[in-house]
Amino acid sequence: MHKPRLAVFKFASCDGCQLSLLSLEDELVALAARVDIAFFLEASSRVEPGPYDVALVEGSITTPDDVQRIRQVRRDSKFLITIGACATAGGIQALRNWADSEEFMRAVYAEPSYIATLDRSTAIAEHVPVDFELRGCPINKEQLLEVLVAFLAGRRPRTPVHSVCLECKRRGTVCIAVAQGAACLGPVTQAGCGAICPSYDRACYGCYGPSHQPNVDSLAAQYEATGVPREALVAGLRGSFNGYAREFRQASDRLASGGGAEESSS
Repeated sequence: MHKPRLAVFKFASCDGCQLSLLSLEDELVALAARVDIAFFLEASSRVEPGPYDVALVEGSITTPDDVQRIRQVRRDSKFLITIGACATAGGIQALRNWADSEEFMRAVYAEPSYIATLDRSTAIAEHVPVDFELRGCPINKEQLLEVLVAFLAGRRPRTPVHSVCLECKRRGTVCIAVAQGAACLGPVTQAGCGAICPSYDRACYGCYGPSHQPNVDSLAAQYEATGVPREALVAGLRGSFNGYAREFRQASDRLASGGGAEESSS
């Protein structure tokens, strides 16, 4: 009987999302018995060419070679699933997207002429069609298992789309935004972390990216009206692992340009 072929690829990232797959432990053993792991350099020296039934892709696109390689991965894969903030939003390395990458290279490298890089760090979906995006930094391993099982079973994954606020309510955590006046991103951030930061009296960083239909502009306007400096709002939206996610990026760009937070984007 033909086993579905699974491949795991890495681009610009820290490997944390691949480690989340390895952290499944007992579940991974059961999964390995059901699939043929054809390519997973983090866990095995086995390297088998495509085609693959399911490809998991971690990391953002940062070099011209990355662009060519992800196109080949797409051609070789029936289903392509991006995992983690780097693959779905450009990652923390996307901070350079608002700066001069040439200046960064001159400051860091003795011979920047040897460095081949793009001026932006971008999500996989900006270069090839993606069948599913699993957000988080790092991803939730139970959500990853659900996504894998769903695609292998031929159904749509059942992962959260609601905001972190619901997780705070379920835990009985006092609202950081209300009690402390902090610019918490929980109302516009997708659930999945268990509301870890608010449970320790820290505003949400937005590690799981924008929730379903987030109203980031309205939230930013509300925080600004309560006295949060505009510069702090821009830094909060851009400084997370998902700062270059479309909804966060558009809101921060409007604030940085001096426009009102609720002005519509072009």
